[in-house]
Amino acid sequence: MENPLMILSESLDKKLQVLQEIQEYNQKQEQSFLGETMDLEGFDAAVEEKGRLIERVNQLDEGFELLYERLADELNRNREKYRTQIRELQEKVRRVTDLSVSIQAQEQRNKKLVEQYFAREREHIRQERRNSKAAYDYYRRMSGASYTEPMHLDSRN
Repeated sequence: MENPLMILSESLDKKLQVLQEIQEYNQKQEQSFLGETMDLEGFDAAVEEKGRLIERVNQLDEGFELLYERLADELNRNREKYRTQIRELQEKVRRVTDLSVSIQAQEQRNKKLVEQYFAREREHIRQERRNSKAAYDYYRRMSGASYTEPMHLDSRN
């Protein structure tokens, strides 16, 4: 029974490590939107890597749940015997939960930054279109202003 509990503990340790990596990528994404220029390639790379890490978290969760289901009855029957290990597991679960909540908050902040960035870019594009249209209209009007209709001259004067 000690070995399966160690596996649960190691699984939580790995999940904490992966969540910390996700948190670091979130911070990189935030910095890329707060900087002077947006690094879209860096942002895309971070999103891709975070996707891989999230998949790893899901795999760790599935493995943890399967193993815990097999051990749950034994742990409940012999709570006193495994009190120390159960307390350690509970503490690690609490840390995982806290880190997950922190990551969700980061994700929400980053989502707002992304939305603000694209709203600014859309407005910039809209303004550029207005400027181009105004310049084109001006050019078109001015090039037509020098054109005069042919006039018939009366030679009888």
